[in-house]
Amino acid sequence: MAGTLGIFGICLLFAGVHMTSGMTVTIPNQVYKVARGDKAVIPCAFTPSTTITSITWTADPDNKDDPEINVAGYFSGGNKITIYKKYKGRANIVLDLVKGTANLELLSVTNTDTRDYECKVQDPEDEEGRLSDKANLMVLVAPSQPKCDIVGKTEYFENIQLKCLSEEGMPTPVYKWQSYSVHNVLRPLPPKATEQSGVLSLLNISMDTSGYYICTSTNEIKSAMCNVTLRVDPPSMNIASTGGIIGGVVGVALVVGIIICCCCYCRRRREKAEEFAMGKPEGEYTDEDYEGKEDDRDEHVKYEEERRLKSADRRDPPDDRSERSYDRRSDYTDRKDQYTDRRDDRSDRSEKYDRDDRRDRYNDGRERYDDRRERNDDRRDRYDARGDRYEDRRDRNDDRRDRYDDRYDSDRYSDRYDSRDRPTSVPPNKPKDPKY
Repeated sequence: MAGTLGIFGICLLFAGVHMTSGMTVTIPNQVYKVARGDKAVIPCAFTPSTTITSITWTADPDNKDDPEINVAGYFSGGNKITIYKKYKGRANIVLDLVKGTANLELLSVTNTDTRDYECKVQDPEDEEGRLSDKANLMVLVAPSQPKCDIVGKTEYFENIQLKCLSEEGMPTPVYKWQSYSVHNVLRPLPPKATEQSGVLSLLNISMDTSGYYICTSTNEIKSAMCNVTLRVDPPSMNIASTGGIIGGVVGVALVVGIIICCCCYCRRRREKAEEFAMGKPEGEYTDEDYEGKEDDRDEHVKYEEERRLKSADRRDPPDDRSERSYDRRSDYTDRKDQYTDRRDDRSDRSEKYDRDDRRDRYNDGRERYDDRRERNDDRRDRYDARGDRYEDRRDRNDDRRDRYDDRYDSDRYSDRYDSRDRPTSVPPNKPKDPKY
């Protein structure tokens, strides 16, 4: 049994030597995470060999169809490390051929550095080994300050949404909502509330839904928060509903007004029908019948007077019918007298009104005439004052003219002229030459 195991172990040893005879390139981890702005190091280990011609680092392109991106490389011919243009100044290969390491360093990584990187070793004499390996670099970004918004009407029985979103964050942040009462006491979310991707949906809100809501955005780096105050108000009346209510009130008022007018009209007709049913004495006229018909009324009065006189002249035998007619006629006469009194009263009032009106118009006209007379008097006074000033000016001009005449009197001027032209040697009393 021991011999059998020994033979089996020797076989395994030879098999292992055969399997590891080729070169192996390995990157310890499949994913490396680093915060944005820090330095990232991706290690690469390989089996030392003296026949290695080059070691290169490449990155996957943004689009799958594009060629891979060269980052840095080591070439044994010149025994130097080359950094390619896109990563110039911030990439480097830390190489140790004796230990078999070629680690890639990236300085001040950004979001665009999140991609797969591959380490490749070229050895012309190695045809059986694994000469490359890949790893993913993930640049972590802390969540930015989230923004909290309310979407929907904050009124009773409405459905609203509370939204929370961070514009930056790698990996994608996870959002969590917390609810506080108006007294700043932590409470559970409403039973029908749903939370998904930073959106908190609140259904059939009421006064109890009012309070403070805090959203926390978290990823592997750190977390950030925002809050919103929710106030649920009673339903408000919009313009359309207000206009509808006003229109309804106006319509009801119109209907009530029409009903009242109809009732008044029916009542008036009923009263007229009752008066007509009671009857009106023959030849009786009311004020409405006489309105605007003064001549006809006078003729009617004359006619009734003649009729009454003729009836008085007749001497028919009295009977019950004549007594009833007489009573009826007496009633009509009394009514006529009352109407005449009312007419006289109305005439007196109209005459009094006419007199008052004429008196008022006369007084107004007299006042206007007095005003005009006063204005004319003022104008006349101003004209007289203007005439007095004109007389004063004329007197002053006459005085000036008199003074001018006195000053430039002809005799004085002649004497002055003669004395100015006479020679100084000639005495003033010298007789004139006969020739002159």
